[in-house]
Amino acid sequence: MASVPKLLLLVLCSYHTTLFAHAGGDRSYKVLSIDSLKSGSVCPESEALIVSVTSQSTGVSTDGPCSTPTLEEILRRDELRAAYIQRKFSVGDQQLRAAYTQQKFSGSDATKAGSAGVLKLLEQDATVPVMLGSSLEYAITVGIGSPAVNQTMLIDTGSDVPWVQCKPCSQCHSQAEPLFDPSSSSTYSPISCSSATCTKLEQDKAGNGCSNSECQYYAKYGDGSRTSGTYSSDTLTLGSNTIPNFQFGCGRAQSGMHEKAAGLMGLGGGAQSLVSQTAGTFGTAFSYCLPPTSSSPGFLKLGAGTGGSGFAKTPMIRSSPIPTYYGLRLEGIRVGGKQLEIPASVFSSGLVVDSGAVVSRLPKTVYSALSAAFKEGMKKYQLAPAGTSSILDPCYDFSGHSDVELTSVALVLSGGGVVELSPEGTLLERKGRYYCLALAGNSDDTSFGVIGNVAQRTIEVLYDIGGETVGFKTGAC
Repeated sequence: MASVPKLLLLVLCSYHTTLFAHAGGDRSYKVLSIDSLKSGSVCPESEALIVSVTSQSTGVSTDGPCSTPTLEEILRRDELRAAYIQRKFSVGDQQLRAAYTQQKFSGSDATKAGSAGVLKLLEQDATVPVMLGSSLEYAITVGIGSPAVNQTMLIDTGSDVPWVQCKPCSQCHSQAEPLFDPSSSSTYSPISCSSATCTKLEQDKAGNGCSNSECQYYAKYGDGSRTSGTYSSDTLTLGSNTIPNFQFGCGRAQSGMHEKAAGLMGLGGGAQSLVSQTAGTFGTAFSYCLPPTSSSPGFLKLGAGTGGSGFAKTPMIRSSPIPTYYGLRLEGIRVGGKQLEIPASVFSSGLVVDSGAVVSRLPKTVYSALSAAFKEGMKKYQLAPAGTSSILDPCYDFSGHSDVELTSVALVLSGGGVVELSPEGTLLERKGRYYCLALAGNSDDTSFGVIGNVAQRTIEVLYDIGGETVGFKTGAC
């Protein structure tokens, strides 16, 4: 099993939650310790990073005493990411919206190969630990090269191209492990510009031309961060499994990255993602469970099959013009065990399930109803001062309380399945004493929504691409 870099892990409070069911079996609220909500995963505003200097000799930036961004900075970047996804599925782009709405999808060759593997009942799988990072993002540690060198990579279902920072590097952020050195690996090879792989990269708008006959990649993310370098192949080690000729970006220039990870592992549905590249070996189903703290590790599993029992499942919706994203629809919201009266038409736009996003975004009407019902259920607690968060509302001041009766929030999936959010998936700590509902509303009812990683905490999320379903199993980590 891959080792966990100590520099990436956070010093978090112990995790302890006690559940109580009420009102004829409905879980109207949960009683939990305040300490279980103290994440400690972002910098206090007073200690936010002021200066980051890039060394001219190494190309690696060295950060100040607290290089983790504040929660407000994280949420601002998260808002940019959500807006980027919404632009991708803009109402004005009828082709994209129609493809998504009608659930039409034409998979990549790798995905099709994986589907064939599922039909052959492939049982091979690979499981690696998932860790909570310092910017409310999640990471795995893999081995790259021969001999394998550990590299910690953020996992992201909202992108495809895997990449790590490489020597030599003109602009790299600081990371827990040494930069990957391609010259030290006997199996490393840059992808040729004349290859079909490079042509496909260009077709998928991730290519960046050629340099010395070597294929170049470029990726820009919704929050404005970016990476570029040489598109390459090498041996990838996932737990006890090795994947030869794994394709990834060897990053020479990065900007806008805040997590101390070596790079990013794309888990989207495009041809370059880890899922597509390994589909012939593990099939097209994968799952993960995102832990609430670093002391309770989660997991990423390739070769998850149909997931087994205990999953609430719903149809997966995809778009062939933008195959990266995995979507679904809701048909209701429950707060305090009661389903809210919301017109069914409001849920028609759909939501993207995104491990790289933090906050969940719901249609305006849905969020307004949810927020009002949550406030009613939590009215015994004092609201935090106005302006506690520029994005999240409501926020509460739990000063003087050792335990809280937290009103439950549940998503009703298309098809009737119900997914109840965990306490850690419902509230985010703010300024060390306030706690905010970790959901937000879109500006309208037509923009696509997002199920962010906070709402996914402790839930095993299953992406059965071949079976065209998304599943949720609560209490999995």
